[in-house]
Amino acid sequence: MAVDVMQRHPNAMGQWQFIRSNSFRWALAVAGVLAVFMIALFGFIYVKIDNYLIERTDRMLSRQIAFMATLPMERQLNAIEDHLRQDSRGVQFAGVFGSDGRRLAGNMERLPAGLKIDAPAQSVTAAKVDPPNHDHSVRAIAKRMPNGNVLVIARNVDETKEISHVVGEALAFGLLPAFIICLLAGAWLSVRAQRQVEEVNQRVQRIIAGDLRERLPYSEGSEPFSKLAVIVNGMLDEMETMINALAGVGNDIAHDLRTPLTRARLTLERGRTHATSLEQLQTVADKAIAGIDQSLTIITALLRLAEIENSRRSAGFGIVPLHEMLREVCDIYEPIAENKNIALTVHAEHELNVRGDRDLLIEAVTNLVDNAIKFTPEGGKVDIELLRNANETVIRIVDTGSGITAEERDAVLRRFYRSDKMRNTPGVGLGLNLVAAIVKLHGFRLTIHPGAGCRVEIACPDPEAQSPRGGPLPVRATCV
Repeated sequence: MAVDVMQRHPNAMGQWQFIRSNSFRWALAVAGVLAVFMIALFGFIYVKIDNYLIERTDRMLSRQIAFMATLPMERQLNAIEDHLRQDSRGVQFAGVFGSDGRRLAGNMERLPAGLKIDAPAQSVTAAKVDPPNHDHSVRAIAKRMPNGNVLVIARNVDETKEISHVVGEALAFGLLPAFIICLLAGAWLSVRAQRQVEEVNQRVQRIIAGDLRERLPYSEGSEPFSKLAVIVNGMLDEMETMINALAGVGNDIAHDLRTPLTRARLTLERGRTHATSLEQLQTVADKAIAGIDQSLTIITALLRLAEIENSRRSAGFGIVPLHEMLREVCDIYEPIAENKNIALTVHAEHELNVRGDRDLLIEAVTNLVDNAIKFTPEGGKVDIELLRNANETVIRIVDTGSGITAEERDAVLRRFYRSDKMRNTPGVGLGLNLVAAIVKLHGFRLTIHPGAGCRVEIACPDPEAQSPRGGPLPVRATCV
């Protein structure tokens, strides 16, 4: 039977899942704390009012008995009768009792039991002559007269019970709605959070199914869930970009490896068919080796990129003196620049250090310098500069070549990208991608300025300025 009910109402159980949620439990806890606070508050108010009324009654009784005790006997009895006659509410008690306890005057049936004479006001029970046999809770004070009689003045304090009743009603009418509102707020927050989670779950399922364009919902504001959704959406943007880039890498690798391998195969086939001497066969073998070397260069570069992007070298970071490193790079490429009649200079007036992998940084700078020399015509100029700006150290390579257009500034960082003006220049299209990977590993910033000539900068922020905890900056490689 229970199974049939669940099958007919599959959402019946899900509608009450919010009761088990943390939001509802927290709201229930807050409602409980609020209830305890209100009970304590109203209890404090009741005690304070009760004490105030009793103290006021005691002061009034003390004044009244002190006044009546000074009157002669006859006037005392008349004053008591007048006092009781003026009591329209019926809360006043008074009586004069003889030394034997017999009532002489007043509306009190008998001397209250346990009432201490010539003592401060105290709480006792007293009964009126009319109607008899009905005890009242009163505050009473008694005084023995010189003639032996006992004068008693009392006042009904049952009104404090009325006050407690009023306070209880106020507590009930105030506490119950507040408790219900807290529970309703908790249920609403829980259902709202449950719906958000369900919507997120549905979108995540679509992302898992392959819809990489799907994103988590969020609203403008400072809500923590929206902040988390924005961060996750940013991560999904990066993943989509990476996956889309990887989708074409296989084809690019196959294309770039097929060309040199096909050329090597055709060269060997022609050499086997047409070579008539050892020298011709050696020439054919050299051409084939060159094609295979180009394929190995591509594979080596890809493995190098994979190693760098996996951050396997980050454990070997140390202090790198950039001024010495740049001069070393200049010494390496100075003969190559002289062969092309290119003026290669290095400007490193300050001794600046960064934390990183020296070999990787040399590799990044040599790639940039190699590109600068490669794409600068004869008679041109390549400058390597080391600068200090604000909280960062900047390595700048400037050349007088053809430069990079604004349309290509994002594309040049992709793997295997080769612009039309580079088709006749040796290379595999992985140099700048390798530089970007090294910069990303170090948490530095790569900037490419398009226009006449080319200006590339690697900005190295100071360690204390990289993040609030002294770690590396979020990895970025941007073009401007």
